[in-house]
Amino acid sequence: MRYQFLVDTYETERLKTLSVWSMFDDVDMAVRPHPTDRRGRNLHEQMAHQCVSENLWFKNMLGIDVGAPPLPSVETRLEFIRRYAEDSGKRLVRLGQTNDTWWEEEVRFFDVSRCRAWIVVRRIAHTAHHRGQLTNMLRVLNREVWSTYGPTADTGGLPADGAPTIYAYRDLDTLIEQEATNREKARLPGPGGHAVTERPEPSGRT
Repeated sequence: MRYQFLVDTYETERLKTLSVWSMFDDVDMAVRPHPTDRRGRNLHEQMAHQCVSENLWFKNMLGIDVGAPPLPSVETRLEFIRRYAEDSGKRLVRLGQTNDTWWEEEVRFFDVSRCRAWIVVRRIAHTAHHRGQLTNMLRVLNREVWSTYGPTADTGGLPADGAPTIYAYRDLDTLIEQEATNREKARLPGPGGHAVTERPEPSGRT
């Protein structure tokens, strides 16, 4: 299928989203980027937005309905992880059952028409945007950040300095199991001896 790369991308993006959610602690649910400014969503609101908006996009624009309420019955961090893992897994299966004609057909996207391939690209970008906001929140909260797209300051710094990519958990099953029990994530080495920036350091990289 010509559009298999979009199915594969959706699969990895859902895993990245769940991984970032696993990096927060339960006490972080109500914390905002600025404590007195409600314009910045807290973790709870970001997870609710991800679950509700993705459900609406897939159901109303792509014709994929997983037949489940988008929000967990108990809105804890772990239950959001379980709910989104289950629902996005069903969406992944349905996407894998499509063909090129389905992807190229134009459907309604808010007040315009777009092909389904365009809509899924936009959905993936939408998800990545909000995940980036949450990654920034992790830094505000002084939490450790594992890899999503490559090395981080906590996995060793920059690729130029030989920093590895280290995911919090090796796969989704391990993530859900560990988040419900010991939360034993992969060990992080820390940033190393170089500044985490592509700008040349005064002494140069060695």
